Amino acid sequence: MASRATSQTDAPVTAVRAAAYTVPTDGPEADGTFSWDSTTMVLVQAAAGGKTGLGWTYAPAAAAGLVEELLGPAVCGVDALDVPAAAAAMARAVRNPGSTGLASYAVSAVDCALWDLKARLLDLPLHQLLGAVRDQVAVYGSGGFTTYSEDQLRKQLEGWALGQRIPRVKIKVGQDGGTNVPRDLARIRQARAAVGPGTELFVDANGAYTAKQAIRVMQAVAAENVTWFEEPVSSDHLAGLRVVRNAVEADVAAGEYGTGLPYFQRMCAADAIDCLQADVSRCGGISEWLRIAAVAAAHGLELSGHCAPHLSAAVAVATPNFRHLEWFHDHVRIEDLFFDGTLDPAGGWICPGDGPGNGLQFRSSDAEQYRVP
Repeated sequence: MASRATSQTDAPVTAVRAAAYTVPTDGPEADGTFSWDSTTMVLVQAAAGGKTGLGWTYAPAAAAGLVEELLGPAVCGVDALDVPAAAAAMARAVRNPGSTGLASYAVSAVDCALWDLKARLLDLPLHQLLGAVRDQVAVYGSGGFTTYSEDQLRKQLEGWALGQRIPRVKIKVGQDGGTNVPRDLARIRQARAAVGPGTELFVDANGAYTAKQAIRVMQAVAAENVTWFEEPVSSDHLAGLRVVRNAVEADVAAGEYGTGLPYFQRMCAADAIDCLQADVSRCGGISEWLRIAAVAAAHGLELSGHCAPHLSAAVAVATPNFRHLEWFHDHVRIEDLFFDGTLDPAGGWICPGDGPGNGLQFRSSDAEQYRVP
């Protein structure tokens, strides 16, 4: 008997298309270990039964080629309702070129598009298809780039904390690869002054510090009540993460670069973090996110969503051990520019929409000027 994935169905996936769009930043941006002046979105549209699902990843334009060459052919013909079968087909397709890294970014975009397509075919909001455990999820404002002046930093933080009433904000530290700690300390103090004592303050070093350096930084700003310390050292340095976690009051978090379930299992098993991060546009999509959340739960950990907030919202409300979602400046700009139906973070929470799928409609005419040839 033919498997469900290869049998004729009423709604086989008929097309998978990918395109890359590069959007300039609204100013110079950098964190502790990298700088950039643009962000590229690779958008996937998957079709079946007269409906189209949307998914995307933030990755080099080469990811679109992986979708067109390997992943689209792998899932075309699979029943659009059988997303796990499509995920298995994609896993086979990337076995030889390697399933982690850029391939996982491409898989994530297709997987999210297929889940969105299934929900649209069933005329259901995606969060209801996945099975919501809450109505809304907490968000935190994220940006605070090391390139910002004191005035730029203050205006952005006040926009979140005072304008949109988001009671959690995050800034980048680890200036120049961790070589300018005095400026890091000054910026943390500036951030606290901007948002006041009632707003949670998070910092993200993007792996710029050594373990002892990270501990000294937290000791020096103990009065500022930093409650979240993201990647104080490289996320690949599990022993260093554990050292920092055991020495500081702030919750230590990492995991945003994870591609593949074993990565997250190793991080959880190392007892190196207080909260696991995952990025649905990198980790393997919604299918893999759900497995990662289960691994985290088995280790007594919550999951925090990294970036791509509109791609993450539905699965976030369907994740029992979910903490909060990153309302990242660059991705919010692009998603607001490219889609109708984007969400409002006022008050520090977002609620997925009631429309079919993820509730978004792609504005191709607005995106076209940014399309990579």
